[in-house]
Amino acid sequence: MKYFFTIFLLCFTCSLTFAQKPRARDLGVPFTGETGKFNAITDVKGVEVGYSTIISGTGKNIVGKGPIRTGVTAIFPRGKAKKFSPVFANWYSLNGNGEMTGTTWVTESGFLETPIMITNTNSVGVVRDAVLKWYVDTDWYSGEDWWYTYPVVAETYDGFLNDIYGFHVKEKHVLEAIENAKPGKIAEGNVGGGTGMMCLGFKGGTGTASRIIKIKDSVYTVGAIVQSNFGAKRNLSIAGVPVGIELKDTLNYKYNAPPKSRRQEGDGSIIVIIATDLPLLPHQLKRIAQRIPLGIGIVGGRGSNGSGDIFLAFSTANEDAFNRDNMAAVTMYPNDQLMPVFEATVQAVEEAIINAMVAAETMEGINGNKAYALPHDKLVEILKKYNRID
Repeated sequence: MKYFFTIFLLCFTCSLTFAQKPRARDLGVPFTGETGKFNAITDVKGVEVGYSTIISGTGKNIVGKGPIRTGVTAIFPRGKAKKFSPVFANWYSLNGNGEMTGTTWVTESGFLETPIMITNTNSVGVVRDAVLKWYVDTDWYSGEDWWYTYPVVAETYDGFLNDIYGFHVKEKHVLEAIENAKPGKIAEGNVGGGTGMMCLGFKGGTGTASRIIKIKDSVYTVGAIVQSNFGAKRNLSIAGVPVGIELKDTLNYKYNAPPKSRRQEGDGSIIVIIATDLPLLPHQLKRIAQRIPLGIGIVGGRGSNGSGDIFLAFSTANEDAFNRDNMAAVTMYPNDQLMPVFEATVQAVEEAIINAMVAAETMEGINGNKAYALPHDKLVEILKKYNRID
Protein backbone atom coordinates (compact mmCIF):
# COMPACT_ATOMS: atom_id res chain seq x y z
CA MET A 1 0.00 0.00 0.00
CA LYS A 2 2.83 2.35 0.92
CA TYR A 3 4.55 1.50 -2.38
CA PHE A 4 1.36 2.23 -4.33
CA PHE A 5 0.91 5.57 -2.57
CA THR A 6 4.50 6.55 -3.34
CA ILE A 7 4.05 5.73 -7.04
CA PHE A 8 0.75 7.63 -7.13
CA LEU A 9 2.29 10.69 -5.50
CA LEU A 10 5.22 10.59 -7.90
CA CYS A 11 2.93 10.32 -10.93
CA PHE A 12 0.74 13.13 -9.62
CA THR A 13 3.76 15.37 -9.09
CA CYS A 14 5.05 14.59 -12.59
CA SER A 15 1.67 15.39 -14.11
CA LEU A 16 1.74 18.80 -12.45
CA THR A 17 5.32 19.37 -13.54
CA PHE A 18 4.59 18.66 -17.19
CA ALA A 19 1.12 20.22 -17.30
CA GLN A 20 1.00 23.12 -19.71
CA LYS A 21 -1.21 26.14 -19.45
CA PRO A 22 -3.83 26.18 -22.20
CA ARG A 23 -3.27 28.51 -25.10
CA ALA A 24 -5.85 30.21 -27.28
CA ARG A 25 -5.81 27.43 -29.90
CA ASP A 26 -6.35 24.84 -27.14
CA LEU A 27 -9.69 26.53 -26.42
CA GLY A 28 -10.58 26.36 -30.11
CA VAL A 29 -10.00 30.04 -30.89
CA PRO A 30 -9.60 30.19 -34.69
CA PHE A 31 -6.62 32.04 -36.16
CA THR A 32 -5.30 32.46 -39.68
CA GLY A 33 -1.87 31.23 -40.70
CA GLU A 34 0.52 28.33 -40.12
CA THR A 35 2.49 28.37 -36.87
CA GLY A 36 5.99 27.15 -36.16
CA LYS A 37 6.77 24.17 -33.92
CA PHE A 38 6.35 26.08 -30.66
CA ASN A 39 4.08 28.87 -31.95
CA ALA A 40 6.55 31.24 -30.32
CA ILE A 41 9.16 33.84 -31.17
CA THR A 42 11.72 31.11 -30.44
CA ASP A 43 10.65 29.37 -33.65
CA VAL A 44 13.05 31.83 -35.28
CA LYS A 45 16.32 29.93 -35.04
CA GLY A 46 18.71 31.37 -32.49
CA VAL A 47 16.21 33.43 -30.52
CA GLU A 48 16.26 32.78 -26.77
CA VAL A 49 13.88 34.11 -24.10
CA GLY A 50 14.28 34.14 -20.32
CA TYR A 51 12.31 35.44 -17.34
CA SER A 52 12.69 36.52 -13.77
CA THR A 53 9.32 36.59 -12.00
CA ILE A 54 8.99 38.31 -8.62
CA ILE A 55 5.83 37.60 -6.59
CA SER A 56 5.76 38.29 -2.87
CA GLY A 57 3.39 39.45 -0.14
CA THR A 58 -0.30 40.28 0.15
CA GLY A 59 -2.47 43.00 1.61
CA LYS A 60 -1.91 46.70 2.12
CA ASN A 61 0.81 48.32 0.04
CA ILE A 62 3.82 49.35 2.09
CA VAL A 63 6.23 51.14 -0.22
CA GLY A 64 9.52 49.28 -0.29
CA LYS A 65 8.05 46.08 1.12
CA GLY A 66 5.24 45.15 -1.24
CA PRO A 67 3.17 43.32 -2.26
CA ILE A 68 5.40 42.69 -5.26
CA ARG A 69 4.09 41.57 -8.65
CA THR A 70 6.73 42.29 -11.28
CA GLY A 71 9.73 40.89 -13.17
CA VAL A 72 12.11 41.03 -16.11
CA THR A 73 12.08 39.48 -19.59
CA ALA A 74 15.24 38.95 -21.65
CA ILE A 75 15.28 38.31 -25.42
CA PHE A 76 18.48 37.36 -27.24
CA PRO A 77 18.24 37.58 -31.06
CA ARG A 78 21.03 35.04 -31.65
CA GLY A 79 21.30 33.51 -28.20
CA LYS A 80 23.72 34.18 -25.34
CA ALA A 81 26.49 32.00 -26.77
CA LYS A 82 26.94 34.26 -29.81
CA LYS A 83 27.79 37.18 -27.53
CA PHE A 84 28.26 40.37 -29.56
CA SER A 85 26.44 39.57 -32.81
CA PRO A 86 24.45 42.59 -34.09
CA VAL A 87 21.30 42.07 -36.16
CA PHE A 88 19.60 44.44 -38.55
CA ALA A 89 16.69 46.11 -36.74
CA ASN A 90 14.37 49.07 -36.52
CA TRP A 91 11.58 50.31 -34.30
CA TYR A 92 8.30 52.23 -34.36
CA SER A 93 6.09 53.99 -31.83
CA LEU A 94 2.33 54.16 -32.32
CA ASN A 95 1.93 56.21 -29.14
CA GLY A 96 4.95 57.27 -27.16
CA ASN A 97 3.70 57.40 -23.57
CA GLY A 98 6.39 54.87 -22.64
CA GLU A 99 10.04 54.00 -22.98
CA MET A 100 12.37 51.80 -25.00
CA THR A 101 15.97 52.85 -24.46
CA GLY A 102 18.64 52.58 -27.11
CA THR A 103 16.30 53.01 -30.06
CA THR A 104 17.85 56.19 -31.46
CA TRP A 105 21.07 54.29 -32.14
CA VAL A 106 19.13 51.35 -33.58
CA THR A 107 17.63 53.70 -36.16
CA GLU A 108 20.85 55.62 -36.73
CA SER A 109 23.09 52.56 -37.14
CA GLY A 110 20.55 50.06 -38.46
CA PHE A 111 21.74 47.44 -35.96
CA LEU A 112 20.50 46.02 -32.68
CA GLU A 113 23.71 45.22 -30.79
CA THR A 114 22.24 44.07 -27.47
CA PRO A 115 19.64 41.76 -26.00
CA ILE A 116 16.18 43.25 -25.50
CA MET A 117 14.99 43.58 -21.91
CA ILE A 118 11.41 44.30 -20.80
CA THR A 119 10.34 45.23 -17.27
CA ASN A 120 8.09 47.67 -15.38
CA THR A 121 8.16 51.42 -15.90
CA ASN A 122 10.19 52.33 -12.82
CA SER A 123 12.83 49.65 -13.32
CA VAL A 124 14.18 50.64 -16.73
CA GLY A 125 17.26 52.30 -15.22
CA VAL A 126 18.35 49.46 -12.97
CA VAL A 127 17.83 46.93 -15.77
CA ARG A 128 19.90 49.00 -18.18
CA ASP A 129 22.72 49.39 -15.67
CA ALA A 130 22.68 45.69 -14.80
CA VAL A 131 22.94 44.72 -18.46
CA LEU A 132 25.92 47.04 -18.93
CA LYS A 133 27.65 45.46 -15.95
CA TRP A 134 26.86 42.01 -17.34
CA TYR A 135 28.56 42.99 -20.62
CA VAL A 136 31.73 43.83 -18.71
CA ASP A 137 31.63 40.71 -16.53
CA THR A 138 31.08 38.36 -19.48
CA ASP A 139 33.25 40.15 -22.06
CA TRP A 140 30.17 40.57 -24.27
CA TYR A 141 32.21 42.63 -26.74
CA SER A 142 34.70 39.77 -27.19
CA GLY A 143 37.95 41.32 -26.09
CA GLU A 144 37.51 44.80 -27.57
CA ASP A 145 39.27 47.25 -25.29
CA TRP A 146 37.09 50.20 -26.34
CA TRP A 147 33.38 50.08 -27.03
CA TYR A 148 30.14 51.90 -26.38
CA THR A 149 26.65 50.48 -26.18
CA TYR A 150 23.06 51.45 -25.52
CA PRO A 151 21.08 48.58 -23.99
CA VAL A 152 17.53 48.23 -25.28
CA VAL A 153 15.16 48.20 -22.30
CA ALA A 154 11.39 48.59 -22.67
CA GLU A 155 8.61 48.86 -20.09
CA THR A 156 4.92 48.80 -19.27
CA TYR A 157 3.29 49.96 -16.02
CA ASP A 158 2.28 47.42 -13.37
CA GLY A 159 1.46 49.82 -10.52
CA PHE A 160 -2.14 48.64 -10.15
CA LEU A 161 -0.94 45.30 -8.74
CA ASN A 162 2.71 45.93 -7.90
CA ASP A 163 4.51 48.14 -5.36
CA ILE A 164 6.11 49.88 -8.30
CA TYR A 165 7.60 52.70 -6.18
CA GLY A 166 9.32 50.10 -4.01
CA PHE A 167 11.86 49.49 -6.80
CA HIS A 168 12.00 45.74 -6.26
CA VAL A 169 13.74 44.78 -9.49
CA LYS A 170 17.42 44.37 -8.71
CA GLU A 171 20.55 43.38 -10.59
CA LYS A 172 20.10 39.77 -9.50
CA HIS A 173 16.72 39.60 -11.23
CA VAL A 174 18.20 40.92 -14.48
CA LEU A 175 20.94 38.30 -14.30
CA GLU A 176 18.35 35.62 -13.55
CA ALA A 177 16.32 36.51 -16.65
CA ILE A 178 19.49 36.45 -18.74
CA GLU A 179 20.61 33.14 -17.25
CA ASN A 180 17.17 31.60 -17.89
CA ALA A 181 17.11 32.61 -21.57
CA LYS A 182 16.68 29.55 -23.75
CA PRO A 183 15.23 28.41 -27.09
CA GLY A 184 12.13 26.27 -27.50
CA LYS A 185 8.88 26.43 -25.58
CA ILE A 186 8.50 29.47 -23.33
CA ALA A 187 6.04 30.40 -20.58
CA GLU A 188 3.23 32.93 -21.00
CA GLY A 189 0.88 34.95 -18.82
CA ASN A 190 2.02 36.10 -15.38
CA VAL A 191 5.75 35.75 -16.04
CA GLY A 192 8.77 38.01 -16.41
CA GLY A 193 8.11 41.66 -17.11
CA GLY A 194 4.48 40.75 -17.80
CA THR A 195 3.82 39.49 -14.27
CA GLY A 196 1.72 42.40 -13.03
CA MET A 197 0.14 43.54 -16.29
CA MET A 198 -3.52 43.88 -17.32
CA CYS A 199 -5.07 43.84 -20.78
CA LEU A 200 -8.44 44.77 -22.31
CA GLY A 201 -10.33 44.45 -19.04
CA PHE A 202 -8.67 41.26 -17.82
CA LYS A 203 -5.32 40.00 -16.57
CA GLY A 204 -2.66 40.40 -19.22
CA GLY A 205 1.06 39.71 -19.37
CA THR A 206 3.51 37.97 -21.66
CA GLY A 207 2.42 36.18 -24.83
CA THR A 208 4.01 34.83 -27.97
CA ALA A 209 3.15 33.34 -31.38
CA SER A 210 4.75 32.62 -34.75
CA ARG A 211 3.98 32.14 -38.42
CA ILE A 212 5.63 30.13 -41.17
CA ILE A 213 5.64 31.87 -44.54
CA LYS A 214 6.62 30.75 -48.02
CA ILE A 215 8.04 33.17 -50.54
CA LYS A 216 8.65 31.51 -53.89
CA ASP A 217 10.67 28.38 -53.02
CA SER A 218 11.89 29.52 -49.61
CA VAL A 219 10.36 29.07 -46.13
CA TYR A 220 10.82 31.62 -43.36
CA THR A 221 9.57 32.27 -39.85
CA VAL A 222 8.08 35.37 -38.24
CA GLY A 223 7.76 35.39 -34.44
CA ALA A 224 6.23 37.83 -31.97
CA ILE A 225 6.46 38.32 -28.22
CA VAL A 226 4.32 40.87 -26.39
CA GLN A 227 4.17 42.44 -22.96
CA SER A 228 0.50 43.27 -23.01
CA ASN A 229 -0.93 45.92 -20.68
CA PHE A 230 -3.38 48.01 -22.70
CA GLY A 231 -6.93 48.61 -23.77
CA ALA A 232 -10.52 48.92 -22.57
CA LYS A 233 -12.72 45.88 -21.97
CA ARG A 234 -15.48 47.23 -24.22
CA ASN A 235 -13.12 46.95 -27.20
CA LEU A 236 -11.93 43.37 -26.63
CA SER A 237 -12.47 41.35 -29.79
CA ILE A 238 -11.43 37.72 -30.27
CA ALA A 239 -11.86 35.99 -33.64
CA GLY A 240 -14.02 38.90 -34.73
CA VAL A 241 -16.41 38.47 -31.79
CA PRO A 242 -17.17 41.37 -29.38
CA VAL A 243 -16.09 39.42 -26.32
CA GLY A 244 -15.61 42.54 -24.22
CA ILE A 245 -19.19 43.68 -24.76
CA GLU A 246 -20.49 40.19 -24.02
CA LEU A 247 -18.53 40.18 -20.74
CA LYS A 248 -19.08 43.82 -19.82
CA ASP A 249 -20.69 42.96 -16.47
CA THR A 250 -18.42 40.02 -15.69
CA LEU A 251 -15.35 40.06 -13.43
CA ASN A 252 -14.55 43.75 -13.47
CA TYR A 253 -11.33 44.94 -11.85
CA LYS A 254 -11.50 45.06 -8.07
CA TYR A 255 -10.17 48.37 -6.76
CA ASN A 256 -9.22 48.96 -3.14
CA ALA A 257 -7.95 52.48 -2.55
CA PRO A 258 -6.18 52.77 -5.90
CA PRO A 259 -3.49 55.43 -6.13
CA LYS A 260 -4.67 58.84 -7.24
CA SER A 261 -3.98 59.32 -10.91
CA ARG A 262 -5.38 60.58 -14.19
CA ARG A 263 -5.60 57.06 -15.57
CA GLN A 264 -8.51 56.60 -17.93
CA GLU A 265 -10.08 53.38 -19.15
CA GLY A 266 -8.02 52.08 -22.02
CA ASP A 267 -4.74 53.55 -20.81
CA GLY A 268 -1.78 51.21 -20.50
CA SER A 269 0.95 50.04 -22.81
CA ILE A 270 2.15 47.23 -25.04
CA ILE A 271 5.65 46.31 -26.08
CA VAL A 272 5.97 44.06 -29.13
CA ILE A 273 9.14 42.46 -30.48
CA ILE A 274 9.13 40.84 -33.93
CA ALA A 275 11.84 38.43 -35.04
CA THR A 276 12.34 36.89 -38.46
CA ASP A 277 14.98 34.92 -40.34
CA LEU A 278 13.98 36.58 -43.62
CA PRO A 279 16.87 38.72 -44.95
CA LEU A 280 15.61 42.27 -44.49
CA LEU A 281 17.40 45.59 -44.20
CA PRO A 282 16.63 48.20 -41.51
CA HIS A 283 14.28 50.27 -43.65
CA GLN A 284 12.26 47.13 -44.38
CA LEU A 285 12.18 46.17 -40.70
CA LYS A 286 10.72 49.62 -40.02
CA ARG A 287 7.91 48.67 -42.37
CA ILE A 288 7.40 45.43 -40.43
CA ALA A 289 7.25 47.32 -37.13
CA GLN A 290 4.68 49.71 -38.59
CA ARG A 291 2.34 46.75 -39.27
CA ILE A 292 2.28 45.69 -35.60
CA PRO A 293 -0.53 48.14 -34.66
CA LEU A 294 -2.82 46.38 -37.15
CA GLY A 295 -2.62 43.20 -35.08
CA ILE A 296 -3.21 45.16 -31.88
CA GLY A 297 -6.21 46.90 -33.42
CA ILE A 298 -7.82 43.57 -34.34
CA VAL A 299 -8.07 42.60 -30.67
CA GLY A 300 -9.19 46.03 -29.51
CA GLY A 301 -6.21 48.35 -29.09
CA ARG A 302 -6.83 52.00 -29.89
CA GLY A 303 -3.48 53.64 -29.08
CA SER A 304 -4.89 55.72 -26.25
CA ASN A 305 -3.27 58.91 -25.02
CA GLY A 306 -1.98 57.21 -21.89
CA SER A 307 -0.53 54.20 -23.68
CA GLY A 308 3.04 53.42 -24.60
CA ASP A 309 2.78 51.36 -27.79
CA ILE A 310 6.38 50.75 -28.83
CA PHE A 311 7.65 48.07 -31.19
CA LEU A 312 10.90 46.67 -32.54
CA ALA A 313 11.60 44.25 -35.38
CA PHE A 314 14.86 42.46 -36.15
CA SER A 315 16.21 39.95 -38.67
CA THR A 316 18.64 37.18 -37.76
CA ALA A 317 19.76 36.85 -41.39
CA ASN A 318 22.90 38.51 -42.77
CA GLU A 319 24.92 37.26 -39.82
CA ASP A 320 28.20 38.74 -41.07
CA ALA A 321 26.78 42.16 -41.96
CA PHE A 322 28.29 44.02 -38.99
CA ASN A 323 31.92 44.91 -39.55
CA ARG A 324 33.84 47.87 -38.16
CA ASP A 325 36.62 47.82 -40.74
CA ASN A 326 35.66 46.10 -43.99
CA MET A 327 32.90 46.19 -46.54
CA ALA A 328 30.16 43.60 -46.11
CA ALA A 329 27.90 41.99 -48.67
CA VAL A 330 24.27 41.58 -47.59
CA THR A 331 21.12 40.08 -49.08
CA MET A 332 17.60 41.44 -48.96
CA TYR A 333 14.19 40.54 -50.25
CA PRO A 334 12.57 42.95 -52.71
CA ASN A 335 9.80 45.10 -51.31
CA ASP A 336 7.35 43.61 -53.79
CA GLN A 337 7.72 40.23 -52.05
CA LEU A 338 7.02 41.42 -48.50
CA MET A 339 3.23 41.10 -48.30
CA PRO A 340 3.40 37.62 -46.69
CA VAL A 341 5.66 39.08 -43.98
CA PHE A 342 3.23 41.91 -43.31
CA GLU A 343 0.36 39.45 -42.96
CA ALA A 344 2.36 37.09 -40.76
CA THR A 345 3.30 39.98 -38.47
CA VAL A 346 -0.32 41.04 -38.00
CA GLN A 347 -1.43 37.46 -37.39
CA ALA A 348 1.34 36.65 -34.90
CA VAL A 349 0.75 39.83 -32.90
CA GLU A 350 -2.98 39.18 -32.69
CA GLU A 351 -2.47 35.63 -31.45
CA ALA A 352 0.34 36.53 -29.04
CA ILE A 353 -1.93 39.02 -27.24
CA ILE A 354 -4.75 36.50 -26.89
CA ASN A 355 -2.25 33.85 -25.76
CA ALA A 356 -1.09 36.22 -23.02
CA MET A 357 -4.66 36.69 -21.82
CA VAL A 358 -5.56 32.99 -21.98
CA ALA A 359 -2.44 31.99 -20.03
CA ALA A 360 -2.76 34.75 -17.44
CA GLU A 361 -4.27 33.81 -14.09
CA THR A 362 -6.29 35.98 -11.72
CA MET A 363 -3.91 38.02 -9.58
CA GLU A 364 -4.42 40.02 -6.40
CA GLY A 365 -1.85 42.68 -5.67
CA ILE A 366 -1.42 45.82 -3.62
CA ASN A 367 -4.28 46.81 -1.31
CA GLY A 368 -6.24 43.80 -2.51
CA ASN A 369 -6.48 45.17 -6.05
CA LYS A 370 -7.41 42.28 -8.30
CA ALA A 371 -7.19 41.63 -12.04
CA TYR A 372 -9.32 38.70 -13.15
CA ALA A 373 -8.30 36.14 -15.73
CA LEU A 374 -10.24 35.92 -18.97
CA PRO A 375 -12.82 33.17 -18.19
CA HIS A 376 -12.11 30.30 -20.57
CA ASP A 377 -15.53 28.69 -20.29
CA LYS A 378 -17.38 31.92 -21.02
CA LEU A 379 -15.05 32.70 -23.93
CA VAL A 380 -15.85 29.33 -25.50
CA GLU A 381 -19.59 29.89 -24.97
CA ILE A 382 -19.41 33.30 -26.66
CA LEU A 383 -17.43 31.99 -29.63
CA LYS A 384 -20.03 29.24 -30.05
CA LYS A 385 -22.83 31.77 -29.79
CA TYR A 386 -21.34 33.67 -32.73
CA ASN A 387 -20.68 30.43 -34.66
CA ARG A 388 -16.93 30.92 -34.61
CA ILE A 389 -16.38 27.44 -33.19
CA ASP A 390 -18.57 24.32 -33.11
